[in-house]
Amino acid sequence: MPTTTINLQQTRQSAQVARSAGVVSAAVGISRITGLAREMIMAHLFGAGFSFDAFLLAFRIPNLTRELFAEGALSSAFIPSFAATLQTDGLEQAVTIANLVSSATIVVVGLFCMLGMIFAPQLVYLLAPGFSKVSGKAELAIHLTRIMFPFLLLIALAAQATGVLNTYNRFGIAALASTFFNLGSIAAGLAIGFWLGPYFGISPIEGMAYGVVIGGVLQLGWQLPALRSYGYRFRFIFGWSHPVFRRILTLMLPAVLASMAVQINVIVNTSFASAIADPLRGHDGPVSWLGYAFRFVQLPLGLFGVAIGSAMLPSIARNAALRDFEEFRKTFSRSLSMIFLCTVPSAVVLILLGRQLICAVYQSGRFDAYDTSQTALALTCYATGLLAFAATRLLNPAFYALADARTPMYVSLLSIGLNIALPLLLLNQFHLGFASLALTTSIAMTVECLLLFELLRRKLGGIEGRYLLDRFTRIVLAAVFMFAAILGLKLLFRPAENLDRWTALLETCICLPCGVLVFGVTAALLRVDEMRLAIDAFLFPFKRLVTATHAKIHV
Repeated sequence: MPTTTINLQQTRQSAQVARSAGVVSAAVGISRITGLAREMIMAHLFGAGFSFDAFLLAFRIPNLTRELFAEGALSSAFIPSFAATLQTDGLEQAVTIANLVSSATIVVVGLFCMLGMIFAPQLVYLLAPGFSKVSGKAELAIHLTRIMFPFLLLIALAAQATGVLNTYNRFGIAALASTFFNLGSIAAGLAIGFWLGPYFGISPIEGMAYGVVIGGVLQLGWQLPALRSYGYRFRFIFGWSHPVFRRILTLMLPAVLASMAVQINVIVNTSFASAIADPLRGHDGPVSWLGYAFRFVQLPLGLFGVAIGSAMLPSIARNAALRDFEEFRKTFSRSLSMIFLCTVPSAVVLILLGRQLICAVYQSGRFDAYDTSQTALALTCYATGLLAFAATRLLNPAFYALADARTPMYVSLLSIGLNIALPLLLLNQFHLGFASLALTTSIAMTVECLLLFELLRRKLGGIEGRYLLDRFTRIVLAAVFMFAAILGLKLLFRPAENLDRWTALLETCICLPCGVLVFGVTAALLRVDEMRLAIDAFLFPFKRLVTATHAKIHV
């Protein structure tokens, strides 16, 4: 085949991945915005302290599977096998595989839910030993954990539905599902906690916990009509000896550990933070500050890392099935360069404007200026690892597409060990505060990212390293100009000890667009080709919406 034709096909696949990522990013953006709205309501009603600390831990225990299933092990193991079965054996066999996985999920995860509810006290005391130092805090966390554990099964089934829809390139429907979770959990939580609660003896924080479960029902239910339109009907079947199912299990079991790295590191931080006494707040605060900060990191992580990873995986899975490793390398390297383009400037924004963003979003009601400053400190530390967080979302699935789940597992275990050892050193030897926990998570994820990249490079015999280094250098240079522009604009504002919401909004509305403009112009002058793909991906969902609307009008 002529070189020109090959390059044209590679360009088309890269553009298709970018456009698919644009659809996912738009949908995830809506989800993250509704998620922030949910967090704003929680911050206003409960602040950072006793109740929200307990809620956050209780939510984090079952929500661990959101990473494992929605964006981790199940999707990464299921999608390559499902896509290969659909392509080689047809729809009927693909439906059988989907039903086998769904049936196994109901049995295994359902059993785990029951065990989690029974042993909730042991889980809470293991993960947050410091809660026992505050009267009633551990008991509240145990009660909320039992309420929210069924969410685990709902999110696991919703994740499998997402995998099927992504295989058919229906990225938008799948990515919007979590929006229904956010809206449902907010509406149901407020209704149960504040409207029905007084009549049935349910406290506001309990109402929000019940809202999480109802939101999970909506997240799964939103995707079911789309699945039915492709001919999928659920049947409860057992056939664990099926070769494709066994291959999924072989990939998934080590992938669980690999995908758990971020969430286990966050839970480890929760355990350490629960024992840290803040000079002003005591044991109430550090867990919430880390939680609010990590929510902000999840915004660019979802918009870019999850979106690009979700769009890339079906393409490289097909390349691996066809043993087209040249196309595999091209698609992966272009996707990783897009991660550079999106996350490096995002990290600059979070570091320089973190306090303003947190003040504008959270500071009201029981969330005061001190909470803002402490959360911003944690956000700065998390932001240093944003690139590593996002890049790992591409690196792990790349190994799974190559039927190698053990390498990410071993590297993930090393990352978890590092994240446990570093806080012990920083807290015990150097007596650094809770923010050091966020910094150690970033360090651990950076080490994991670099190791995975090097191992994947060796496995593939190269990943266009010179191209990636060239793009990374240009993007960092553009980010330096962006950093200088935002810092210069910030100097125009008089630093305030107690930043108010309106001043924070004003600073953000001036500094953020100017910084983005400087970055975009500089990147264009430096001939960063990914800028064109990024703009095309950003505009694609809107172009498709306009085209669909125009077609309906003329029907």
